[in-house]
Amino acid sequence: MKESIEKAEILLEAVPYIQKFNNKRIIIKYGGSAMSNESIRKSVIKDIAMLKLLGLKPIIVHGGGKDISKMLSAMGKKSVFLDGLRVTDEETAKIAEMVLVGSIGKQLVLDLEREGINAISIEGKDGHTLLAKKKIDPSGRDLGYVGEIEKVDTTLIEALLEKDYVPVISPIAFGEDGMTYNINADYGASAIAGALKCQKLVFLTDVEGILKDPKDPTSKITKITMESAMSYIKDGTISGGMIPKVTCCLDALEKGVKSVHILNGKTPHSILLEIYTTKGIGTMFTLKEEEE
Repeated sequence: MKESIEKAEILLEAVPYIQKFNNKRIIIKYGGSAMSNESIRKSVIKDIAMLKLLGLKPIIVHGGGKDISKMLSAMGKKSVFLDGLRVTDEETAKIAEMVLVGSIGKQLVLDLEREGINAISIEGKDGHTLLAKKKIDPSGRDLGYVGEIEKVDTTLIEALLEKDYVPVISPIAFGEDGMTYNINADYGASAIAGALKCQKLVFLTDVEGILKDPKDPTSKITKITMESAMSYIKDGTISGGMIPKVTCCLDALEKGVKSVHILNGKTPHSILLEIYTTKGIGTMFTLKEEEE
């Protein structure tokens, strides 16, 4: 009986959030271990299906770096990275598109449809959704066909949402030069979330969130404003590979997203726990203290 009562209390705790976020848009940036581990992937898909059933309008933007590297290796091509970005020649861009759109995107659609959720896989080239330009490396190094998003046309995404589909978006874009560009999925998710003025943007990562002390998992910061995040970058609390991810979070807030969340995708039901419980489970970014 006690266990049943506790379950009922958890459901009641979620009610205000279900009401607040009904019919709102949420982007899930999906990648890392949450995608490569089959059992974790199934758990995440169930969570996304639950978001849809609870009234939210989820949109998935996915990466697939490990799968691209595996395919390149199988084809005898070596993966080269500069500051975390894959150096992308024309052949690598085509292989990335094949893996992201033809394999990963289709698999995520199949996973969602098995949960009774209508979904469609698209890439940024479809409907001119993403227009990109060649990304210029600050050090002057040539990254090849790595793109930086110039414009997001939300027409196709809006149409899919209106027809009750979950868009599953591969971050591949056209350039004005007619070439195909590979887009970092974090930057793609941030740009799309801003263009759609989403309620939330969720980054599924392999970390618990932002830690004041990287060696102390209990030092997690559960809520942080843009001003505080910038000061943490300045003083080194946020460092290394977390800086570009946090920069994407702040960029999304500046573009009108209400809150951005960094979660450990390996934690079962992390999305539901973050959105529908009072304490949450990761780090939530807001523009100002009183928001969300």
